[in-house]
Amino acid sequence: MLKTGRGHSVSMRPIPRRNQPVKKARNVVLFAVLVALAAGFCAAQRWRDRDSRDGIIYTEGGVPVNEETVKTAREIASHSTGTPNWTNEAGFEKDVFTFARIIRDESPYDSPSAGSWITDFPDSDLNLSYRLQQMTSLKVDPDGRVMRLTDPELVNYPWIYMVEPGSLLLRDEEVPILKKYLLNGGVLMADDFWGEWQWERFDREIKRVLPEREFMELPMDHPVFHGVFDLRVQKNQLQTPNMWQGRRHQYDGISWERHRRKEGGWEECTEMHVRAILDDQGRIMIFAVHNCDNGDGWEREGEDDYFFHEFSEKRAYPLGINILFYLMTH
Repeated sequence: MLKTGRGHSVSMRPIPRRNQPVKKARNVVLFAVLVALAAGFCAAQRWRDRDSRDGIIYTEGGVPVNEETVKTAREIASHSTGTPNWTNEAGFEKDVFTFARIIRDESPYDSPSAGSWITDFPDSDLNLSYRLQQMTSLKVDPDGRVMRLTDPELVNYPWIYMVEPGSLLLRDEEVPILKKYLLNGGVLMADDFWGEWQWERFDREIKRVLPEREFMELPMDHPVFHGVFDLRVQKNQLQTPNMWQGRRHQYDGISWERHRRKEGGWEECTEMHVRAILDDQGRIMIFAVHNCDNGDGWEREGEDDYFFHEFSEKRAYPLGINILFYLMTH
């Protein structure tokens, strides 16, 4: 049970979906093999298989996505347990909040465990959008949006999302566009990147955009943690790992991931960080959730009962909803 900002208790349930497969008992040996394979392959979620022709990239479910033509999350097939759909009042379809994901380039020279812009797409975008409509007074676009920073329509979206920005590589022409967007009132949220190597890459690219500004750690008494949901916990109790990691360690409470160090070896990314860059009036321009995978909490909520109740319900959704509601009302 979670408490809202008004002190009411709220319990989430998995989103009902049509044709959702019934879970069946699995052979223990086969399950162990699958988990081992998935942990090695999925932990960093490097879904980087590309077709060199026509800008094709593949989702985690193997669905081809054309980076040059894709416009919405709704037009791409789910690779998890399906996504909900809804409608808004006729005539007010554009008077809504829209989950806007950014298509971006990847640096080949940084952390090999940092992934691409398509991680968790499209399920995380649509599931979080539904929960935001369900749990707040905001009306939300049921289709979502995906675009590059150079898209002329960028200015129509006050909030944009980058996943796994530990491999972020901004094109030269994108730097002034992003700077103007942020200074004119837009907000960038960065999520699902782990370890100092990935943070260093992200911070270096942001310095190209806002060289005069620094990230600050947001304390747990900041209003963002006490909006729709009153999150009176230690910050690490909001940490969400990828679903395979979270499900595998359900009996020992581990919520962190292990990622490669720049100098070699592995880093145990135990400390969750929520950092922000502010403008001169104290408004948040960039919101970075580091050492945490909220996207898996939104994307994979229907795949495992333990993962849903421990991470989606208690952590990823309350934090994501609080962040969006705060940013859209401040």
